[in-house]
Order: sequence, then C-alpha cells, then structure tokens
Amino acid sequence: MEYRMTTTYLTLKGVSQVLPDGRALFADLNETFDMQPTGLVGRNGVGKTVLARILAGQLQPSAGDCLCSGLVHYLAQQVTFPEGATVGDLAGVQPALDALARIELGSTAPEDFDAVGERWDIRQRLRHELERGGLGHLEATAPARLLSGGETMRVALIGALLSDADFLILDEPSNHLDRPNRQALIEHLKRWPGGLIVVSHDRQLLDAMEHIVELTPQGLHRYGGNYTFYAERRAEERQNALDQLNQRKLERQREERAMRQQRERQERRRARGNRQGKESNQAKILLDRQKERSEHSTGALHQKHATARAELNQQVREAAQQINHEAEITLHAIPIWQAPKRRVAELEAVELPFVEGPTRTISLTLSGQQRIGVVGPNGCGKSTLLRVLAAQLAPLSGTCKVTPHCAYLDQRLGNLDPEKTVLEQLQLANRTTPEGDLRMRLAQLGLDAPKVEMPSRRLSGGERLKGSLACILYADPPPELLLLDEPNNHLDLPSTEALEAMLRHYPGALLVVSHDDRFLNNLGLTGRLVANKKGWNLEPL
Repeated sequence: MEYRMTTTYLTLKGVSQVLPDGRALFADLNETFDMQPTGLVGRNGVGKTVLARILAGQLQPSAGDCLCSGLVHYLAQQVTFPEGATVGDLAGVQPALDALARIELGSTAPEDFDAVGERWDIRQRLRHELERGGLGHLEATAPARLLSGGETMRVALIGALLSDADFLILDEPSNHLDRPNRQALIEHLKRWPGGLIVVSHDRQLLDAMEHIVELTPQGLHRYGGNYTFYAERRAEERQNALDQLNQRKLERQREERAMRQQRERQERRRARGNRQGKESNQAKILLDRQKERSEHSTGALHQKHATARAELNQQVREAAQQINHEAEITLHAIPIWQAPKRRVAELEAVELPFVEGPTRTISLTLSGQQRIGVVGPNGCGKSTLLRVLAAQLAPLSGTCKVTPHCAYLDQRLGNLDPEKTVLEQLQLANRTTPEGDLRMRLAQLGLDAPKVEMPSRRLSGGERLKGSLACILYADPPPELLLLDEPNNHLDLPSTEALEAMLRHYPGALLVVSHDDRFLNNLGLTGRLVANKKGWNLEPL
C-alpha cells in the first residue's frame, strides 16, 4: 500500500501577484485545498495558470504565502522535453530506470539506490500504466519526439500518476486527448489517492470533481459540488446580481425623481417669495436677507442631493461590479448568402498523406448548410483531412474541390502572427468595416483596447484563439466553409458557450473536429463524420 500523508493540504494566505507591467493579476487570495478533487475554473487571462504554478511551488507570489504539507507534482498545459528525451524521461522515471539497470549489473553506488528509492517495481508499474492507457506499443527507451500530441500528454499524465506525489496539479490535462482517453483520464483520477487540483474548461472532466473553485477579479469562491452544481449556482448568483443591479437602478431613478420634485417645489417657493416681497414694498435690507436665506437653503439642498446622488451611484457601481467580470461574450452574426444545396467541398477517392489504415482514403461531399462534427481516435487523420480541405496539404491521389471562400483554424492558431496586434490583423482581413466597429466587435469578445494593441504573443491561449476567430469570422468576405480543429481547447467556459451559440447560428457549411461531446452536441450538427476501423462514415443526425 502506498503511503499518503493524512493531512495533505495546500493553503493560500493573502497571496497576491503583480505582473511585470505593474498590473495586479489577483490580490489577497485565501483558500485551502485538501484531499477532495477540486476543479479550478475562471475566465481566460484571470490568472489560473499563474495560480497553479504558485500552488505547485514553481512561482513565488508577489505577496503572501503558499503552504504545502507534502510533495506536489505539476503538469503544465504544454508538455516540453529536451532533444533526445525518451518516453521514460517524459514520464519522469528515466533516472530511476537507469539506476535500477546499473544496480542489476552490480552497481553499489549510493546515488543509484537513492535514485530508485522505494520504487523497485517502477519498470513494471510503467509497463502496466502504458498498457492500461492504450500505449502498450511504446517502450521506455522510445524517442519522445516520435509521439503525437495526444500520446505526449498521455505519457506525461502517466508520469504524474507514477510520481507518488501527495498532490497533483494538472493544467488543462484533457486538451489533446481523444474521447476514450478523456474517459480513461477521468477513471485514473478517480483512483488517485492524494490531493488533486485540475485547471480545466472541460465540462465532462469538471463533472468528476467534488468541488469547484472559481478565480475571478474579486478573488476565489468555492462551490461544494461538481461542474453541473457550480453552473446552476452561478446562474442563480448571476440572476440575483442582475436583479439587485436593476433594483439599485430603480431606486436611483425614484430618488432622483423625488429630488427633482423637491428642487422644483423649492424654486416655486423662492419665486413666489420674491414676488410677494416686491409687491409688499419691503425694505431692500429685508429683501436681501430673504434672498440670502433662500440661496443658502438652495445650496444646502443641492449639497444634500449631491451627497445622496453619489451614494446611489456607488450602490449601482457595487451591484454592477458583481457581474462585470462575467459580461456576456458577443459574436456578431455572419452574413452568408449561398444556396443551401450548393456544393462547397467535394472529395473523390482522396488519399490522405501521413495516414495509415482504413481512414487513409475518403470520399465526401459538403453542401451549403451542412454542419458536420468530425470524431475519431488520435492519429486517424482528422486534422489531416481539414488541412487537405484548406489546401495546406495536397492529397496523394484523388480529386479535391473546395470553395475559395474557405477558412481554416488549426490547433496552433497559425493564422495569427505573434508579433502583430489582433487589431492590425483584423484590419488586414476586413478593409471595409471602420476601425471603431472592429474594435467594438473585439471588445465584445472580451478583447479590450490594451489587449488588441499588444503583440498577440502576449495574450493568453484563450485570448489568442478569440483573436484568431475574429480574423476569420469578421473577414470580408466571410467564409462559406468553416474548418475548425479543436476550437474550444483554450477557451474558458463562458466563451465556449458563446462560441457554441455563434456556431449554432453560423449560416455556412461547418466542419469541426473535437473530442468534446458536450461542445459538439450544442452546435446543432446535421451529421457526424466518424473515423473507425472500417474507414470514414458520415452519419446523419
């Protein structure tokens, strides 16, 4: 039985983080994470990855303390490895494997025994986990550079599970996993005996957590349930906040109306008093005193009203602040004027490059308003198919005809120049819409003025994806065929829901690759293109 600390915890005490440009990312965070599996959620750019690195001990906060009761293993979004790294290196067990091999050859060096520690069965455990994870064909000595993106993440996850850490912190661990491996990840995490924090936008994965902690500009807020529970509570909270904001606005309107009526009554009394004074032939000194008293009374009333108005405005601002951080993401409708039956893509006996097995060849016809989800295991050719349709790859044989008004968004966001601003690139794609309108559309995507004016490489992953989408969807002319490869991989949950809403109303043809069942189910698809052992099969819905 593996030893686990009985009081595994991570505690934040007054933790704040200031960015190099002086901007406060978050401030005075106080929270304790225990053995209960917890999902960490929040808007793109709010600082989830920075907070995860602080919790993992990889980054020191600008202020405050992070206390940990044991060993933490952190797995970043992007798995990197040096040239020449092996599967064993990627899993973090190669030093132990090498030391074990030297001991078996007769080594008595203390450093070899220290490297192995208590893990005398590490070779067998690695083999068992590789086979259970569908990677039994890999050897520990295999070069890591030969692995696909999904395989790389799966091996890194196996390393996390073999780490014997007291706490696991995983940052978007399901991003590059296909459907079976996402489910396998969830089952692995259910068996994890230590503390667990998962930073994710994957609703299926978050539903396997016991608690959700949300990071917002106002701080951390814990919800005692899974994602479904969290979503219900957040919807209630948002509605309550909106109701309170509307109530504060109504109160301000009533009070302003009452103050206006009070000022009007005072003005009428003053005017009436002035007339009566002149008609009664009062001495000038008495009239001056009466005027002075009236002006003093008017000034006092104005001061009283100004104070009351400031208090009312502050109440409205405080109510609005409760919902500002989750302002709606808006995507404009895209005008596509094409006949529903017009063909936008036609593949006849196309042989896909770099693909082996039954999915190497495909015949497919897409018309104007077909909306197809592309599903299948990693390595079956889904991304290659999109690249052939986008004319980025030539088919080995067969014919491929595609509308010239086709837009493609790959997983690496290749359409976005990292050195240029999003605004510059959107203006290149759309030369007819005024800059002010383009700025407004970007702002409604959550990209405010500072963000659209900085090099896109400085944006978060989700912000870059929004910029890439904007340059495609708001181009002039807009695309008739939209090819999307895992478009919601880096989007936060509200933005994913906004993307779903936009794509439901997208009037052109759509081909989208995704392993996220909930995402696909919310797009109003007309069919699914399924890759299986028999090849490609278009299944109508």
